[in-house]
Amino acid sequence: MNQMNIATIDLNLLKVFEALHEESSASRAALRLGVTQSAVSAALRRLRDVYGDPLFVRTGRGLSPTLKANQLKPVVSDALNKCRQSLAMVDPATDNFEGRSVTVGLSDDFEIAYGRRLIEEVARCAPKLRLIFRQTHSQIVAQALMERSVDLAIAAGGFAERLLSRQVLGEGSYLCLADPTTLAPGQQTISLDEFVAREHILVSSGGFIGITDEGLAALGLSRRVCASTTHFAVLAHLLKGSQAVATIPAHAAQSIAAMTGLTLLPCPLALPRYPIEMGWRTSTQLDPVVLKVREAIVASFAAAGPLTWRPSAD
Repeated sequence: MNQMNIATIDLNLLKVFEALHEESSASRAALRLGVTQSAVSAALRRLRDVYGDPLFVRTGRGLSPTLKANQLKPVVSDALNKCRQSLAMVDPATDNFEGRSVTVGLSDDFEIAYGRRLIEEVARCAPKLRLIFRQTHSQIVAQALMERSVDLAIAAGGFAERLLSRQVLGEGSYLCLADPTTLAPGQQTISLDEFVAREHILVSSGGFIGITDEGLAALGLSRRVCASTTHFAVLAHLLKGSQAVATIPAHAAQSIAAMTGLTLLPCPLALPRYPIEMGWRTSTQLDPVVLKVREAIVASFAAAGPLTWRPSAD
């Protein structure tokens, strides 16, 4: 390994490292950076010499980072972001966001309900900025932020970490979804007896117990879960043609029902409401690009308004 001396190192190599780590492919990294693949390969050889490590090894699925590369990634990305931040400070009012991206961690219920609105809001306030949505949830969101795999996150809590800041965006509740062909004509509610008698589809990162099971247990009741999934987006395919019912966050239920024709039903259980929060690393407070996306998230939730769904009168 060469003696480490920043005066002799081309700092553009760090951009190549970041692109290789995030794209897992020399050809895709080259496209992202607007250079040739041979230039990326040459840069990788120099990076390996600088760090005394292979950094990336070829597998059947592209380039896989080594342990050293994974250790370097948050440090390198943080350094590059500080450079980008310094350039933005020269002209904070600039609309030149091309080449910048912000990674937002969220579960797909929030992505379904707010993703399109957030894309449009970012396009308005930070044109050419790229949003990257990455799956996370309240149990792992703090770690994702601290490891810098996401820049911002939306979750039902989970931001109780000393180096994180958070802001409440709203309050969540629950609704049920069912195939209308399995309901009585005009049915807009579901009794507790029918709710328990039907099979259920559970959306859960764990796959066994959900908030509905806890609510039923408090009444001395239980339900039969016929299937569990980790993704809300697949619910329409699992519910159509089925007697099953799914109890999910209201924001996702409303969006899924609007897109698929599934019927919304109030949950016959008194399930607790919960806070919806946005979290970020406190150290990014001054990054104007992250601030723009934070403002866009707040505006998107404000535009959606409170969840005021009621059964229709007809």
